[in-house]
Amino acid sequence: MDYNWKLKNFDELTNRELYRLLKLRTEVFMLEQACLYPELDDKDYVCLHLWAEKDGEIVAYTRLVPPGISYPQASIGRVIVVKEARGTGLSQLLMHKSITATLEAFGTQDIQIGAQFHLKSFYEKLGFEQNSEPYPDYGILHIDMTKSVLK
Repeated sequence: MDYNWKLKNFDELTNRELYRLLKLRTEVFMLEQACLYPELDDKDYVCLHLWAEKDGEIVAYTRLVPPGISYPQASIGRVIVVKEARGTGLSQLLMHKSITATLEAFGTQDIQIGAQFHLKSFYEKLGFEQNSEPYPDYGILHIDMTKSVLK
């Protein structure tokens, strides 16, 4: 499938792009997953935003977080693939692009994520290893996982 990929820092986002990204994040995390948490956490200002569009619609998104903001390592968060595109391989493509962009932007460091527990095997296939016990995060069970770039 042909996707139009975009990678921008906060100041490069247009008003419309920012609105569309925040709308998608709210629709998936707060409405679809019924998770009430502080979506606007002031981290967006220092992050890179990676997303894919198809036919003018955003179909996938991640937020790439510099080291020292969420974890000592760089991080990938707010991972979204719209319902209609799940199961198509887009999730893996999104994460491969996110990993590459994170390493290029922030150097050769480990990448830490807070993954939803039910997605553990998905992230393990991408080289992430569990490094915490499961913990509840706003009503959804999560685990911390790290991908070492030295492996």
